[in-house]
Amino acid sequence: MTHNRKLAERLAPWIAMTGLVVIWEVTVRLFNVPSFIFPSALDTVQALVTYAGPIGKHSWQTFWTTLIGFGLGVAVGLLLGFIIGSSRFLYNACYPLLVGFNAIPKVAFVPILVVWFGIGSVPAILTAFLICFFPIVVNVATGLATLEPEMEDVLRVLGARRIDVLLKVGLPRSLPYFFASLKIAITLAFVGTVVSETVASNQGIGYLMMSAGSQMRMGLVFAGLLVISAMAMVMYELFSLLEKRMTAWAHRGQQRQ
Repeated sequence: MTHNRKLAERLAPWIAMTGLVVIWEVTVRLFNVPSFIFPSALDTVQALVTYAGPIGKHSWQTFWTTLIGFGLGVAVGLLLGFIIGSSRFLYNACYPLLVGFNAIPKVAFVPILVVWFGIGSVPAILTAFLICFFPIVVNVATGLATLEPEMEDVLRVLGARRIDVLLKVGLPRSLPYFFASLKIAITLAFVGTVVSETVASNQGIGYLMMSAGSQMRMGLVFAGLLVISAMAMVMYELFSLLEKRMTAWAHRGQQRQ
């Protein structure tokens, strides 16, 4: 019984995905929707095969651009999160500023970045960075700021300094928060990259989708959407595996269910 349940849980995403594709195909066929308005799943797959070369080229551009922006977001987010979470004063002072900054639509930064850096990969990298570093900062800072006062008092009595408490207890305790933020941030990074590519680039999946849309090749547009989703899901699963390996102690209760 347990084996069957685990097998069902593993197959659940594939079952849901298959059901969604079937509904998609049947709906388009049933209502006879023109392909230049909403292509069927079959039309999208055909576009993936027909334009495999250009899609692969532009996908690689989007992928490495996103990873660079994401890497910057992780580095800056981890540093800022540690600094803000280490001080109650900084936490109270900076949190509203971070929330206000995050509320600004990142697409509004793209024209500014184009003026500063020109059209190309740099605006896409920086847009990915700007959109993905916020959840990392917030989660790391929250993990440090919510360290139990009793635990800190005991460690202080034992002779530990504030920096020792943060590095040896606070940071390990923040790992579940950190990895949770990585899974969110990597998907947001793809959003930032593609948004910038649609506005300020001559390469990447975003650019390819804009070009295809202007020519009414909606099958290619939807193929681009599928590729973006696939890349984001692969990276999400990668960080999920890292989370399970590095923070297994935080999920023991869930594993017994």
